[in-house]
Amino acid sequence: MAFTADNLAADDRFLAAILHCANQLLAIYRESPRIASIFAAQQRWLMAHAGFALHYGHPDDGQNVGLYSGRFIDFAVKNDIASRNTAAAFMQEMLAYRFLRPVPGPDKRTRYLEPTESAEQHFTRWLVTHMMILDSLDGGERANRITADPSTMMAAIQPRIARAIIGSEAVRSPGPTFNLFNWANSGGLVMDYLISRLPDFSRTAERVVLGPLSLRELREQFMISNTHLKRLLTQATIMESVGWTEPARRGDFWLSGRFICEYRNYQAAKFAIVDAAAEAVLGPAVQDEPQARRVI
Repeated sequence: MAFTADNLAADDRFLAAILHCANQLLAIYRESPRIASIFAAQQRWLMAHAGFALHYGHPDDGQNVGLYSGRFIDFAVKNDIASRNTAAAFMQEMLAYRFLRPVPGPDKRTRYLEPTESAEQHFTRWLVTHMMILDSLDGGERANRITADPSTMMAAIQPRIARAIIGSEAVRSPGPTFNLFNWANSGGLVMDYLISRLPDFSRTAERVVLGPLSLRELREQFMISNTHLKRLLTQATIMESVGWTEPARRGDFWLSGRFICEYRNYQAAKFAIVDAAAEAVLGPAVQDEPQARRVI
């Protein structure tokens, strides 16, 4: 039986696991900032999932396997992911960065596209990282089974994940502070960094202190402008979701319990989707595990 969002959110081990996940996503960014920028804001992340799903065979538009600009743009607009212009610009950017390339297709009048090896490898790493987190909770073998045949597994599992994520309000809009960060350019990376610095914390804590925060380091690490970063943190401060222990951005930096809860609930909803997709393709993660051990 797959994990649910509720039992993941209630599991203290999951809280520790998502901190590890945040660090892993940051490690991907440091290794390849350009491709990791796709995950830096929710709109780009959703478009990337949509593109892969259409390439592998997303069935919801009634068409066969195949990715091309017109199909991608229509899908993005239909599912309220992006405007036509934004979706078209994203496709051009992916071609320019060589994350997509033209390939022959059944219709010679249509320019078909496919993810390059680099894009597929990084997306597979994203998938395996999530499977490793789930395996750490129940002793499953999801990650090993995927890495044994990554191309086949990605093609089978990723469209299921994309379909569920795109249709999930809990993933797309988990709360006002999460939304503030995740819809801003590089905001998702800043949020992952802040979360990755969390120590152990009480679920009932109103605030969790992270220690000193260097805005200069944030700007340099995530290539975000000073104006953009200060505007983002100012908005979050007004919402009482982040702040400093002393006036004028001095002292230690803190996150509100409400903000942390939004992040945890988002991750729980996302991981439940990933687990359900894995179970649909791979079968139960732990064949002989008593039900009582899975209900947390």
